Amino acid sequence: MVNQLYNLANFLYHCIPNFIVMYRIFRCRHKMIWMSAAAFLLSSFLPDSTQSEKNAPVLQPRVYVFEIRDDIAKPALRVTQKAMDEAEKWKADFILLELNTYGGLVNIADSIRTKIINCRIPVIGFVDNQAISAGALISIACDSLFIRPGGSIGAATVVDQTGNVVPDKYQSFMRSTMRATAESHGKDTLVSGNDTLIRWHRDPHIAEAMVDPTLVVPGLDDSLKVVTLTAEEAIKWNFCEGLATNITEVLEKTGLKHCELKRYQPKAIDKAIGFLLSPVVQGILIMIMLGGIYFELQAPGIGLPLAAAAAAALLYFAPLYLEGLAQNWEILLFLAGLVLLIVEIFVIPGFGVAGIGGIALMVTGLTLSLVDNVVFRLEGTESIWQIVKALMTVLISLFLAFMFFILGSKRLAYSKAFKNIALDATEQKKEGFVSIDARQKEMTGKTGVAHTILRPSGMVSIEDEIFDAVAETGYIEKGDRIRVIRDEAGQLYVEKI
Repeated sequence: MVNQLYNLANFLYHCIPNFIVMYRIFRCRHKMIWMSAAAFLLSSFLPDSTQSEKNAPVLQPRVYVFEIRDDIAKPALRVTQKAMDEAEKWKADFILLELNTYGGLVNIADSIRTKIINCRIPVIGFVDNQAISAGALISIACDSLFIRPGGSIGAATVVDQTGNVVPDKYQSFMRSTMRATAESHGKDTLVSGNDTLIRWHRDPHIAEAMVDPTLVVPGLDDSLKVVTLTAEEAIKWNFCEGLATNITEVLEKTGLKHCELKRYQPKAIDKAIGFLLSPVVQGILIMIMLGGIYFELQAPGIGLPLAAAAAAALLYFAPLYLEGLAQNWEILLFLAGLVLLIVEIFVIPGFGVAGIGGIALMVTGLTLSLVDNVVFRLEGTESIWQIVKALMTVLISLFLAFMFFILGSKRLAYSKAFKNIALDATEQKKEGFVSIDARQKEMTGKTGVAHTILRPSGMVSIEDEIFDAVAETGYIEKGDRIRVIRDEAGQLYVEKI
């Protein structure tokens, strides 16, 4: 008798947490989820005829944890996609999302909430302080939700970068998305006599009031203000299942205290992408690109400046491409601009349409690669601000590159670091060294022929001697007759006869 009572108590001890979890699973949206999960839970406490009760293995549910603690942007979507893929491969029974954000991009938040709604694994949300604006949309999408005491959720009105409310076209989209997300959790139909009562698991009217200040929720917010729920209010109005201060408490309250836990660990590539997407790093990469191109054009040939520029371009565009910001045509714009600039310098005389067009295309490519293409579908100041912000990043980098590489080149030449890698010897005149041919001073006014093509620099032949020369205007073809018009700074300047 004592043994039977002991076995019954042990059975109930292991079953009650499972029944709690099962109850929460029954509230999930997808029947296939709770049916498979119910079968798993039942198998955890059914007797195994092949083993003794003493040696029977205890099956533990698997919980996969990942977090979003920054602004809702492309990196957050990338983490969500990778985490959910890993959770499915690991065959997790639940996904636990830690969320603490003040909002971000609406289109990214919509993509994240869609992945949560369509996920075959139940998602438990834990608001570890705040889920504001776009964060509110993501938190409402979770199958069950817990909030840290003192936290809040709501204030989902769509605003631009300056904090101003955007046109109603976008508010309407956000209202319907919040409403649809709340509705996705389903409702209960209660019949009492001749009365039928509909009770939503997440009230769509309250979710919509988080966006629209004109909606009044009796008993919650009677004024024309956007709804933001405190932790206690979220429990009262069925927007969360309870309070928790950490993940351990969340697992205890969902009956998952004894579970196999696995966390999403960002890989080195993820950390590198996050680092390279920093505005400061992007500005430095632009400076290296432009500086490398400048120095390579000053001293033609494949060398260190060109290699540095190519490496900087790769580090600049690669993470933007992986995050979906830089498109193929934006990268091609930059390359086309670079080609036009090279053509202007080496092929077409002077500096005209090709050079200006090349610079414009390069700046355009660099700017648009920093902007999410969704801005082209926006109206008002939001899209303009996004483009201006990216343009300012590029222009400031251009200015700093000019200051550093052009005006600061003399300081670099005389620095100790540069002297260690450059020739520092001096050739004295008294030792017989001269900087130019002494006869060059006597060539002014004399005529000759172009020994090579002058674009604008090249070589000329005067009195059977070869001299370096620069065309005063335009280009001079090989074999054309020339006249030396002046000798300046050790350089002959010639014109075509």
